[in-house]
Amino acid sequence: MSAGETVSIAADTPRLEAVLQRYRRVPASLISVLEDLNEEFRYLPRPVLEHVSMALNVPLNQIYHVATFYKVFNLAPQGKHTICVCEGTACHVKGAGAIMEKLQEQLRVSEGGTTEDGQFTLRSVRCLGCCALAPAVMVDHDVHGELQLDETARLLSRYADRPDDA
Repeated sequence: MSAGETVSIAADTPRLEAVLQRYRRVPASLISVLEDLNEEFRYLPRPVLEHVSMALNVPLNQIYHVATFYKVFNLAPQGKHTICVCEGTACHVKGAGAIMEKLQEQLRVSEGGTTEDGQFTLRSVRCLGCCALAPAVMVDHDVHGELQLDETARLLSRYADRPDDA
């Protein structure tokens, strides 16, 4: 699913129901359900949240409260790959700002944006917890430490054509 695509409940019901079945429709499992759905769809589309509301018997406004409170959840379509540039002190001192600017230029997006082709979403994060590797960038779940400006294009090319399950 690319960043511009929308979710069709009719077409995506099996995916949605598979997640709900894992939690046996227990309202207390809301965060776990949202985590799995966020991973499955790469964001939380309104029709999916409406379905969850009915399935878990949780008011839609409560679901939105949870989905907007935690930064891990996305209400807008996200790229196939998420790039997080660490802006912690060590990374900042070692050039994270310049790396962010270079990635923005190469991807043609601002911080928080998703590329037109739906490949990448670019974010800044407070800290990745790998100060010894500063400056650090995380792509999906892979940490790339001691990243230099001239390595950003190569980093992007490593992920640009990867299949979803790589």
